[in-house]
Amino acid sequence: MTSRAIDFQIMWNRLTAVVEEQAATLIRTAFSTSVREAGDLSAGLFDRRGRMMAQAVTGTPGHVNAMAESVAHFIREIGPEAIFAGDVYVTNDPWKGTGHLHDFTVVSPVFRAGAHIGFFACTAHVVDVGGRGFGPDANEVYEEGILVPIMKFAERGIVSAGLLRILRWNIREPDQVIGDLYSLAACNEAGDRRLQAMLDEFDLAHLEDLSDFIVETSRRATHARIAALRPGTYANTMRVDGYDAPVTMAVTLTVEGDRLRADFSGTSGVSRFGVNVPLVYTRAYACYGLKCAIAPEVPNNAGSLAPFEITAPEGCILNAPRPAAVAVRHVLGHLIPDVVLGALHACLPDTVPAEGASALWNVQISARPAEPGSGLRSAEVLMFNSGGTGARPGLDGLSATAFPSGVSTMSVEATEQVGPIVVWRKELREGSGGAGRFRGGLGQTIEIAPRAGYELYFNAMFDRIGNPARGRDGGGPGAAGAVALADGTRLKGKGRQRVPAGSRLVLDLPGGGGIGDPKARPRERVRADRAAGYITDAQARTDYGLAED
Repeated sequence: MTSRAIDFQIMWNRLTAVVEEQAATLIRTAFSTSVREAGDLSAGLFDRRGRMMAQAVTGTPGHVNAMAESVAHFIREIGPEAIFAGDVYVTNDPWKGTGHLHDFTVVSPVFRAGAHIGFFACTAHVVDVGGRGFGPDANEVYEEGILVPIMKFAERGIVSAGLLRILRWNIREPDQVIGDLYSLAACNEAGDRRLQAMLDEFDLAHLEDLSDFIVETSRRATHARIAALRPGTYANTMRVDGYDAPVTMAVTLTVEGDRLRADFSGTSGVSRFGVNVPLVYTRAYACYGLKCAIAPEVPNNAGSLAPFEITAPEGCILNAPRPAAVAVRHVLGHLIPDVVLGALHACLPDTVPAEGASALWNVQISARPAEPGSGLRSAEVLMFNSGGTGARPGLDGLSATAFPSGVSTMSVEATEQVGPIVVWRKELREGSGGAGRFRGGLGQTIEIAPRAGYELYFNAMFDRIGNPARGRDGGGPGAAGAVALADGTRLKGKGRQRVPAGSRLVLDLPGGGGIGDPKARPRERVRADRAAGYITDAQARTDYGLAED
C-alpha cells in the first residue's frame, strides 16, 4: 500500500467519526421519541456528485441506503447554479426520499474557501404529517399527509417562514415536527464543523480524490466477494399477510462473475392500501440483506452498494408508482431481507439466518378525551416494538430485537411522558421462538391502556399474524403474532381501531424461526430454556423430546 493510500485510509476512518458526531447531534436535539430514543434516523457525507462517502453506524439501513439515492435527486432539482453557502434543502417525497411521508430528508451543501465540495444529508422519522396519520388505511398518498417537494428549507442561512407556516397548519404536532427539522439542519451543521477541522488537519481543499479512493476501494472489494460465490440462479418466495389479502414476495438472484442481480418479478401487484413500497426502499433493504451475507466487512457507501443490481416490475407492490399509498412501506420493506436471504441460502449454506419477525410492530396511538369538553388535551404517541429474529447458523436468534431495521425500542418511561397512556406489561413471550437445534428469538407481549378520562385509537401495522416466520433446515416456525383487547376480543393486524376507556390493548409479537432438528439441541440447553421461561414444559417434551426429569 502506498503512503498516499495509507493517508486516505486514515482519513476514511476519521470520516466515520465525523458522521457519527453528525448523528449524535440529531439524537441530542431531536424532539420526537422515535429519533432520540429509538435512533430512527440516518446521517452521511456525500461528495459534490452525490456519491455517499460515509454513513453513521447509528441509523437504519432503509434510511441510509435510500438516502444514498436521494441526494442525486436534490442536486438535479435544486440545480448546481442555485446551490449557495448556508443553504439547507428538504423533502419527504416518498419516491425521492426514503419511501414514505413521515421521513424528512435534509441535505446541506458543504463549502470550503468559497468552493462547493460536497453535502451532508440526514433523515428522521417525525411523529405526524397530517392526513390520516401514520397507518395503512389510505388509498392514495394524498390522503396520507402533506408532501413537501424538494425545496429550500433555508437559503443562504435564512429559513423559509412560508414553509414553516404551511407545515404548522397541516400537522397535529407542529412543535415536535418543526423542531425536528431544525434538529436535522443542526445535525448537518455539526458534521460540517467536524469535517472542516479534519480538512484543515490534512491540508485538503476538496473531497474528490478521497471520495474516488473510498468508492473504488469499496467497489472492488464487493465485486471480489460476489465473484467468490458459486455462479447460478437462485429463487425464493415468501407469503406475508398484506392488508386485505395475502401478498407473495418473490425474488430471483443471478450470480454472474462479479455481478449480482436481484429481480422481484412474480411479486404481487400494488395494494389499494398503504402497504406499498417505492422501489428506492426495496433497493435499500435488498442491498442490505445481500451485503450482510456477502460482504459484511466492506464499509457501506456508494461503491459497496453499486455492484448489487435490484429490479422490480413497475406496478408490483415492491415498485409502487406514484400516487400509491405508502405510509407503512416498512412492513413489507423490512421483510425483503428474509426474501433475498432465503434465495441466497442455496448459494451460501450455513450462512444466513432463518426468517424472523423482521417487520417492526410500530403502533401509532391517538389519545383522545373520552368525554368532549372535558378540557383534556389530545396527544399522538408512537411506539416501536420488535419480535424475535430467526436463529443463526451456530447461534440462537435474538429476542425482541429489531432486524433488519436496527432501531431501538423507546423506553416505557419516555413513552408514557409523551401522552396519556400506561404500559402495564412488557415481557418476553414464552414459547414464541421457533424450535430447532438453534432456537428462534422470542417475541414479546405488550399491554397498553389509556389513562383515566381517555380512550385510544391506534393504527395497527403488523405482519406475521397469518404467516409466521419459517424455520430453516428442519427448524420450526416462530409463533404467529396476535392483536386483541384484554377481554379476548380479537383485533385486526392492520388499520385504525379503538381501545375504549377502561380497556387494554394486548400485542403478542411474533417469534423467529429455528434452524436444524430440535431433537439435536443439547439437553442442557433445553433444560436451561425451560428454566428461564423461554419454552414451555409442553414444548420441551413435544418439540425437543426432553423426557420429564
